[in-house]
Amino acid sequence: MKSASTVSPARPNYPRWMSRSTPQRVNVCHVSMHLKTGGLERLLVEFARRHDPDRYRLTFIALQDPGGPAEEIRELGCRVHAVDLAKTGKTGAIRMLKKLLAEERVSVVHTHNTYAQFYGALSAKLAGCPVVVNTQHGRGCGNSLKARLQFFLANRLTDRTAGVSEDAAALCRRQDPFSARKTIALWNGIDLSRFSFHGPSPSPTLISVARLSPEKDFPTLLRAAALARPRVDGLKLLIVGDGAERPMLERLAADLQLRETVEFLGERSDVPELLQRAGLYVSSSRTEGISLTLLEAMAVGLPVLTTRVGGNPEIVEHGVTGRLVPPQSPQALAAEIVGMCRERDLWPGMGHLGRQRVETHFDINRMVSDYERLYQELLDGKQPAE
Repeated sequence: MKSASTVSPARPNYPRWMSRSTPQRVNVCHVSMHLKTGGLERLLVEFARRHDPDRYRLTFIALQDPGGPAEEIRELGCRVHAVDLAKTGKTGAIRMLKKLLAEERVSVVHTHNTYAQFYGALSAKLAGCPVVVNTQHGRGCGNSLKARLQFFLANRLTDRTAGVSEDAAALCRRQDPFSARKTIALWNGIDLSRFSFHGPSPSPTLISVARLSPEKDFPTLLRAAALARPRVDGLKLLIVGDGAERPMLERLAADLQLRETVEFLGERSDVPELLQRAGLYVSSSRTEGISLTLLEAMAVGLPVLTTRVGGNPEIVEHGVTGRLVPPQSPQALAAEIVGMCRERDLWPGMGHLGRQRVETHFDINRMVSDYERLYQELLDGKQPAE
């Protein structure tokens, strides 16, 4: 896969308003809609934790009220600003963003997803910031006409758009063919030090970690568990996470007579330890960019059973590190649950190969370094010839 990591390291660069003869750190500002719990926000915390402090100074701006991750970022020594879009309105938000970017003397504005890209790219150009980078963390820019229009307009002001998977990048190119040449794929990563290799439990205990939201399609997983339970002795399913759909899912589990099979554990801070209790990781998502929870499960050494959507086939090698099934098919998912539980002797080998794959391709330090090299390449391209 071609990613920003293939870019040759560039010579040190300084913002336009700084003297080249005086070494200075490059100011980078990450702009997102919010800083609440989620995969995107976890990655922003990792940017704060793992950036090269000798070369970069990071600032973070949320367009909605920040949450817990914002405090983590502050504790790591980075500034965090909140722009309340609901109170300021669109024009006020752009005006405030422009002011903050100028005050922070930002050279690189790194936006995350479509709405943040729209406001961040426009404000960056008004503030005179030389480089704008955007990361699309899901599949493409969004489904609505408004999102596609904002993506198209913001891309005119964006130097590089990175999809978190080859699938996401390809979809971005289809949604805005005029920006295809400046759209790349750059895989996300995880902190491998948090997820030590353990290997699968020999018991038929399944685990799934995600927000309890529609795109994760937990009803399909519950129906698959109900179909598989009579054919797998001792089947258990642990669901880790919370969200608006939890009451509905608990009712569905009761209706399917899964009270003794399924355990809803809610939001947890001990996910690495919970993964070690399981034998098989299962996901029924209808859409994915690059799933961090799949990577975390593979890092622990679990085989993975997931849907063939988005970036999942780029993570899971079918038949090698796990299995892939069609989305929204309880029957297909149940058949693979039964099949994999009957072949538990294959689980340790799949787990070892999964850990190797994550170490090779999905390490968080590699991801941060790839973006820093991308920043440098783009900044160098803005410098006048000497």
